[in-house]
Amino acid sequence: MTQSDWIDLLVKAGLGLTVIFSLMTMAGMSVLAERKVCGFIQGRLGPNRTTLPLIGSIPIIGRAITRLGLFQLLADGIKFLFKEETVPGHVKKFYYNLAPIVVILPSLIAVAVLPFGTYTNAEGVTAPLILANVDIGILVILASSSLGVYGTVLAGWAANSKYPFLGGIRASAQMISYELALGLAIVPVFLWANAPGSDVALGLTGIVSFQESHWFVYLMPFTALLFLITLFAETNRAPFDMAESETDLVGGFHTEYGAFKFGMFFIGEYAHIVFGSALFVVLFLGGFNFLPMLADPWPAGILGAVLSTLWFIIKTAALIFLFIWVRWTLPRFRFDQVMHLGWKILLPLAIVNLVVVMIFLAIITPTAS
Repeated sequence: MTQSDWIDLLVKAGLGLTVIFSLMTMAGMSVLAERKVCGFIQGRLGPNRTTLPLIGSIPIIGRAITRLGLFQLLADGIKFLFKEETVPGHVKKFYYNLAPIVVILPSLIAVAVLPFGTYTNAEGVTAPLILANVDIGILVILASSSLGVYGTVLAGWAANSKYPFLGGIRASAQMISYELALGLAIVPVFLWANAPGSDVALGLTGIVSFQESHWFVYLMPFTALLFLITLFAETNRAPFDMAESETDLVGGFHTEYGAFKFGMFFIGEYAHIVFGSALFVVLFLGGFNFLPMLADPWPAGILGAVLSTLWFIIKTAALIFLFIWVRWTLPRFRFDQVMHLGWKILLPLAIVNLVVVMIFLAIITPTAS
C-alpha cells in the first residue's frame, strides 16, 4: 500500500470512530432525555442534584449543568462500569457474555450506510457525508437490523431461566411479525424514487437527493405512519416492549444481567432508537435537506458540512422526543394485542398501501411512445 492509501485508510477509520462515538453519545444523551421528559410529563424535575465539586460550584454554568442532569449521566456510566459483575451459576456463560455484544452491534454496522450531511468543495461539487456510499444501502440496513433480535433471544436462552426465556420468545415473535410490515412500508418510497427519469436504485443518498424539493412524509403520509408504528415495535419500545415487560416478566430477557452487561443492553436499546429515528429522517423527512421546496442554505466547505449535519441531528432528536413521549403516554399492549395488530391490521394495511401506491405511480407515469 502506498502512503496515500494509508492516509485514506486512517481518515476513513477516524471518520468511522467519530460516527460510532457520536451514535453512542446520542444514545447516552437519549437516556438523560428520557428521564427529563418523563419527569416533565409526570410533573417532576428529573435528575437535577448529582454534581461534581469543582464544576458544580461555578455560579452559573455549573448550576445549569447540574440542573440539566448532565452529571447524572456521567454518574450512571461510572456506576455501570465499576459495579460488581455477578454471573449466576446456572447460565450458559459463553452465550451469556456474547448476547450484549450482539445486541449493540447491528446499529454500529447499519450507521455506516446512513448519509448524515453534505459537503460542497470550492468547485461546487457536492458529496454526501457517509461512511459507505453503497447502492444497496437499504438492504444493508434491513439485513443488519434483523440481527438485533438474535442478541435478545440469545440473552433469554443463555440465562437458563423462565422469565428471560419468555422475553426472548416474545422478542422473536414480535420481530418476525413486524418486519414484514416494515419492509412493505419501505418499498413504496423506493418505487416512487425510482420512477422513470430517476436513478436512485436502493441507495439512501439518492433518496435524500430526491427529497430536495418534496419530502415523502407529505407525499405518502400513510406510508410514513406505517413505518413509524413498525419502527416502535422493531425497537421494542413502549407500547410494544413485550420482551422486557416488567409487570409480568420481572425484567424480561435481561433479568439475569447486571453491571456493565446490563448497561450494554441499556445503551443498545437507545442506540437502536437513535438509528431508527435517523433512518426515518432519511426516508421521510428529507435527511439533511433544509425544508421542502426551499434550497439548502448550506455554504461550501467545512461550515456547510457542520450545519447540514447539525440540522440532521436536530431532526433526529425530534423523532427521539416522539419515541419518549409515546412511551410515557400510551399504556403497554398485551402480547395478544401486539400479535393481532401486527398480523391482522398492519400487514394487510401495508399490502393495500403498496398496491395503491403502485396503481397511483402507474397512472401518473407517462408511458414510452
